[in-house]
Amino acid sequence: MPIPDGVNDMNGSHVRPKVLVPEKLSPDGLALLRKSLVVEERKGLSAEELLTIISDYDALIVRSETKVTASLLAAGKGLKVVARAGVGVDNVDVEAATKLGIVVVNSPSGNIGAAAEHTIALLLATARNVPDACASLKAGKWERSRLVGVEIKGKTLGVIGFGKVGITVSRLAIGLGMHVQALDPYASPAVAASHNVSLVSSLPDLLAVSDFLTIHTPLIASTKGMISGKELQSMKRGARILNVARGGMIDEAALLDALENGHLAGAGIDVWSTEPPLRDSAATKLIAHPKVIATPHLGASTVEAQENVSIDVCEQVLSILRGDLPRSAVNAPLILPEEYKRLQPFVRLVEKMGSLYTQHYSKPPRHRHRDPTNTSPHQDTRTTFDLVYEGSLATLTNTKPLFAALVKGLTDKITSHEGTNVNIVNAELIARDRGIVINEQHSRSPTTHTYSSLVTLIARPRSTGGAGAPEQVISGYCSDAQIFISRLDRFATSFVPAGNLLICHNYDSPGKIGVVGGLLGREGVNINSMAVAPVSQIEGEGGVKVGGREALMILGVDREVSEEVVARLVEGEGILDVSVVGL
Repeated sequence: MPIPDGVNDMNGSHVRPKVLVPEKLSPDGLALLRKSLVVEERKGLSAEELLTIISDYDALIVRSETKVTASLLAAGKGLKVVARAGVGVDNVDVEAATKLGIVVVNSPSGNIGAAAEHTIALLLATARNVPDACASLKAGKWERSRLVGVEIKGKTLGVIGFGKVGITVSRLAIGLGMHVQALDPYASPAVAASHNVSLVSSLPDLLAVSDFLTIHTPLIASTKGMISGKELQSMKRGARILNVARGGMIDEAALLDALENGHLAGAGIDVWSTEPPLRDSAATKLIAHPKVIATPHLGASTVEAQENVSIDVCEQVLSILRGDLPRSAVNAPLILPEEYKRLQPFVRLVEKMGSLYTQHYSKPPRHRHRDPTNTSPHQDTRTTFDLVYEGSLATLTNTKPLFAALVKGLTDKITSHEGTNVNIVNAELIARDRGIVINEQHSRSPTTHTYSSLVTLIARPRSTGGAGAPEQVISGYCSDAQIFISRLDRFATSFVPAGNLLICHNYDSPGKIGVVGGLLGREGVNINSMAVAPVSQIEGEGGVKVGGREALMILGVDREVSEEVVARLVEGEGILDVSVVGL
């Protein structure tokens, strides 16, 4: 499943992956990318211009202005990752990206402090009329009596969304002497209690007690318009409302009415339903309202936050283009770094096993000896598999990367995947579309193998006519970072699944190695490695171990073997069939 950090062009030259950055991004992160990638900053692109050029890039890094639509993603034939330098991803069509196997990452922690501090700044500014007082004094006025504010000490702050930003805001507010109550159906009561925050069970309960209300949730279907006229009127008279999260969660027209009729004393708003707000819209009228302190989406606009999110998403882009997992993928399962470190060599192994399966078992009839007694399998690829984990690997609960690696290996050689990357993001969708069923099994049986973990791929016969079908089994293991195949069909072996392989199924009789080696030598094909695999011994009469009359030769060669050479091999005496495999 790894994504290569570069490809070769038609002249054999190494081409570094390209990253498009259409918005302003801190130079610290870009400097990281430029060490190994081609970075192009192209600000001010229209949607049409972006659509025209996106196919040239492997990665796209945006902030909040660029709309990453389904059509843009579909046009990005080479896109592997879209990175949002910030928290929300509502400007990215995550569903479309998932179908195409494009990883979407964000930086959920890079601007936590900045967003929380901006919330507190708006809270204090609305409480003490700071902007109005500043403008009045600059205008030559001295209006102390008109600008009397309120203290926040002893007041109740209602927090909607008790995630990282909500927790940080709560901690700062408590430090200023406020009482904090929060609403979040997923919040841990123990975590809330440890921060001296009381959880409430419903929005009406929170609105009824809040002197100040602040929102810290993502914009999703259930939160869009969650604060409308009804909710605003149920708040305390004279309360104030803040939003540094996402525009669209507060009904702007309803908020304007609540300020006009005096029910609310003020609002501090940093985000808007449309950015920038449209002329004559409710948002524009709110910005002009004397009781509103308005800022142009500055929650993350600090030098430190911009550096943090830039470095964070750029590190993740580098990680993904190396074939590793990101820290903050919004459309891929969370896998702990220590778990993925253990899985990484097995990810490569399982992908190779899948590719080996497809190529070995889909060999055409012309790769078989024409002897009518030859019953070796050919073109018997199956679609139902058991993926069995043994040893320490069986103790891991999250094996999604292995599932994805198998799907990629099985399908890469037989499907074009036009515009689609097969990876952990969309492996289940791809498998379902191709009719592939994979049953993951964690074997707890004691293992007799000398290695700590073993992976076995078993292809199940089709439901009709499956009785008596030959075994299709591949097993493999890892030794440190090196991967090995230890079983292929009935044959015990040990070889590295890499490069060009020639797998010869032959009768186990003297001279076969010389015949094959001589023919390859005459054709100018060099043998780099060789493994001879006898049939695995089985229990015979009286407990005696017996083998078979057949064997496999697995030859690593320096080039792809031609059809003519294969034809000459299978015409030879004792060669049952030949597989040409490229890994």
